[in-house]
Amino acid sequence: MNLWQAFKMAFKSISMKKTRSFLTMLGIIIGVASVVIMVSVVQGQNRKNMEYFEKMGDNKINVSAYSYYDMNNETSQKLYDYCLAMSDLVAGITPDIEVGQKMTIQYGAKTLAVNDWDSFNMMGGSIDWESMMHVKLGSDQYGVCNNYTLAGGREMSFLDIEKTNAVCVLGSGAKEALFGYTDPVGETISLNGQPFLVVGWYQPMNIQYWPEMDNVIVLPYTFNRTLNQNSTISSYVVKAKSASATVEAMTKLDAYLAGLFPKDETGMSSNGNYQVYSDNSYVQNMQSQSMMQSLVLGAIAGISLLVGGIGIMNIMLVTVTERTREIGIRKAIGAERKSIIAQFLIEAAVICSIGGVIGIGIGCVGTMVAGKLLLGETMMLPSTFITVGAFLFSVVLGVIFGMYPAVKASGLQPVVALRAD
Repeated sequence: MNLWQAFKMAFKSISMKKTRSFLTMLGIIIGVASVVIMVSVVQGQNRKNMEYFEKMGDNKINVSAYSYYDMNNETSQKLYDYCLAMSDLVAGITPDIEVGQKMTIQYGAKTLAVNDWDSFNMMGGSIDWESMMHVKLGSDQYGVCNNYTLAGGREMSFLDIEKTNAVCVLGSGAKEALFGYTDPVGETISLNGQPFLVVGWYQPMNIQYWPEMDNVIVLPYTFNRTLNQNSTISSYVVKAKSASATVEAMTKLDAYLAGLFPKDETGMSSNGNYQVYSDNSYVQNMQSQSMMQSLVLGAIAGISLLVGGIGIMNIMLVTVTERTREIGIRKAIGAERKSIIAQFLIEAAVICSIGGVIGIGIGCVGTMVAGKLLLGETMMLPSTFITVGAFLFSVVLGVIFGMYPAVKASGLQPVVALRAD
């Protein structure tokens, strides 16, 4: 018997007992669909997280440095000078401060409120986070450090910072709220009655669930004295030039800050505290966690495949019993053992293959539904690697669990087989 004949017999046997064959495939269908959906959703979530970090900007170093006795923000200047000296590693540094006081932003007849907690409480605790504005204080390198791209105009300049010029750069959300579709460059807005010239605006970041990245108005950090009650500047963002430069820059920054804030034998510093960390480490940890989740969920779904495989073996043993006389006749006229084994292995593999294809189809539909409901993806499909891997695994499963019934069938003696009812 050649392979083509074996496949024809396998399809004929399956088509003759459709209900039993489908129930046999059910475990494989559920297992394959589960693997495809679970792993695809985890990968989709990981992809969304990676997109978020890419938009936020990679190679960013977050520095928190606070001195108990720094009334004139001398630490800020020292850190700024030190980062400028590392120009081979660092692309920019900026304070990352948000103005915490209540503010009113006006342009013409349009008015926006910032940190209006009195109105917030009067409204019963409800607030529109999607449209809430944030006034940020930064350096001339704020856009570079936070991965913003100019859509029009220019960034704040070093002279703007040094001379405390009343200029600002708008995020796309703030620009749209105040100016709509018109170009804001050259226009003047007022913050608590003080005029600020708009010198530029940023392209949209479009980070899901993080509208505050676009709803920003960036001012020179030298306005910290007047707009933020001269609070101590303690948060900074340092932009490294590459992933390798990030590690080296973090090491140097940690050593430099350790010198500014020496710790005693108890691990405490008497004049301040600091922390240096990077989102790059979060990305690596997230990728490791995603891989672990995929393996765990894949293993859990694989239990369904295992149960389905046992069902395949069970039904193939029943098939061997039903076709004992057929096997006896074939052996009596000279059929070899390998021919009998091949026939039943192919039949088991075909059943699992059909179940695998159906499972992949259900998995694709389930992935699209789960992607829409859980991740907001309009069209999320499983990767080719997952679908091909699930299909091949289902075929291998059929071969493995079909081996015992096939060997048992090939070992029947012709005389005994021919006597079977």
